[in-house]
Amino acid sequence: MSDSTVGIGLLLPEVLGTYGDSGNAQVLCKRLQWRGYDAEVVPVSLDSAVPSTLDLYLLGGGEDMAQVLAADFLRNASGLRSAAGAGRPVFGVCAGLQILGKRFRGVDGVDHAGLGLLDLVTGPSEQRAVAELIVEPNLLETPLTGFENHQGVTVLGPDSTPLGRVLRGTGNGDGTEGAVTGHVLGTYLHGPALARNPELADLLLSWVLGHALKPLDLSEVDTLRSERLAARRAR
Repeated sequence: MSDSTVGIGLLLPEVLGTYGDSGNAQVLCKRLQWRGYDAEVVPVSLDSAVPSTLDLYLLGGGEDMAQVLAADFLRNASGLRSAAGAGRPVFGVCAGLQILGKRFRGVDGVDHAGLGLLDLVTGPSEQRAVAELIVEPNLLETPLTGFENHQGVTVLGPDSTPLGRVLRGTGNGDGTEGAVTGHVLGTYLHGPALARNPELADLLLSWVLGHALKPLDLSEVDTLRSERLAARRAR
């Protein structure tokens, strides 16, 4: 951590906040505070510089033109790539996942450069994936759940590994979902993802703090999540 307060960077919420993914920042902040850590959410907008000294960075989902705008801005700002190069965690959802890759092609057929923090490229699919998504993760014990709403087919290169295997839904389009390279992680899970998947939230926080976190006593939340997961699987 850079100081006694954990800084959670919420990148471009005005253009990458279409699907409620800004809630991921609040989830991380609360889970730190419940454990006795000081934490704050630091929004970074299009009219400000991206600091390289925050402890964790979040990118959400957005529409096609918003995604292009965000990619252009972040590609020309050195702060995020400097932070990632120093090992600070980065978490991207949907458009954020695609921006973190090497390039993405919009529905207009135009290729746009990404940040290259994940070894992946994304192109358009013939059909839009709009459904519940259930994933068996590689890094965690508990299945991940979320809602996907995208028209991308994402192909990973050798320097990234999938976040997990799709049990239900589309994900990357090849039976896998998401991507991980070091402490950079991307997914198609909305929800927001970290509210629906607290184990994933704590994985990111363990990267920030440098050690595993003791579980929180949130039995009512866990019961509700298990009931929703069972109900989704039964459909």
